[in-house]
Amino acid sequence: MKKVINMTLQQINYLLTIAETRSMNKAAEKLYIAQPTLTGAVHDVEKEIGITVFHRTHKGVTPTVEGEDFLMRIKGIYQQYEEVMGYYVEESSYRRKFAVSMQHYSFAVKAFIKMARHYDSNRFDLALRETKTLEVIKDVSSLKSEIGIIYMCEANQRVIERLLKENELVFTALIECPASVYLARSHPLANEKELTFAQLEPYPCLSFEQGGENDIYLAEEILIEHAYQKTVKATDRATMMNLMAGLNGYTLCSSIYSEKLSGDQFLVIPFKSDDELRSTMTIGYITKKKWELSSMGKRFLDEIDKVLKLPEHTDIDKTNTVCQATA
Repeated sequence: MKKVINMTLQQINYLLTIAETRSMNKAAEKLYIAQPTLTGAVHDVEKEIGITVFHRTHKGVTPTVEGEDFLMRIKGIYQQYEEVMGYYVEESSYRRKFAVSMQHYSFAVKAFIKMARHYDSNRFDLALRETKTLEVIKDVSSLKSEIGIIYMCEANQRVIERLLKENELVFTALIECPASVYLARSHPLANEKELTFAQLEPYPCLSFEQGGENDIYLAEEILIEHAYQKTVKATDRATMMNLMAGLNGYTLCSSIYSEKLSGDQFLVIPFKSDDELRSTMTIGYITKKKWELSSMGKRFLDEIDKVLKLPEHTDIDKTNTVCQATA
């Protein structure tokens, strides 16, 4: 006989709040309930589903291995509940939640801003995380973020697809574009019509730090596997821009550039690759497999589509390919 679970939405909210705060005291304060009531609710759920959701220590609480999986599943249920309620309750009483994790793309920031402006009159809790590639994948896998923005190319495709499959994620291509060189207008090569590795060799190649064994395959920059003579890593966009200006550094990335966000002191120059090099990037978004996007998620993707069609983003081959991650 199949076991019947009678867990309530209120109990789900309790569990998710504990997972978020990592503290029974803080969760109880945030929920405006007594701690014994919260502790009893957790005990009831654990007894009903037959697993221990949290480890309790003097430092706080952390999810167990089974608990992590359980929390991820119920978080999806609760987010869908909140989305449905958003259509039927008064806007003033409903707090919309939405998050995106991404590699460093100014076009996605621009789309996020346009999406957020649409909800100016509503209460909302939004997050835009520019972070490492592996963190983008983890954020979407755990539903910390609903959408992730990453890229794939011939060099990293097998590694990225394996990671997506392991985390039950789907990659949908947004755009294909050739590699370009980002550098400051003050750079000695700023007046060139196109650039090659031979011309760039005297200058440091800049990249965002990823960390770990698969640093090359998780890099945001294309052709990172090339044997560069000088390399400098940064952790954020502002530092990257300062290094470009201060060290005459450059980076190889997509040809998509938003001058309004990145500033007019930088240039994007086409990169001329050798015949043996494949320097095309496919930028896309990742979501949880079989996940129904929220209205905010759909609007964000609509705004990305509009941004990519703007005149400043010409010379780009638009594609609507949908790629399932396979081993």
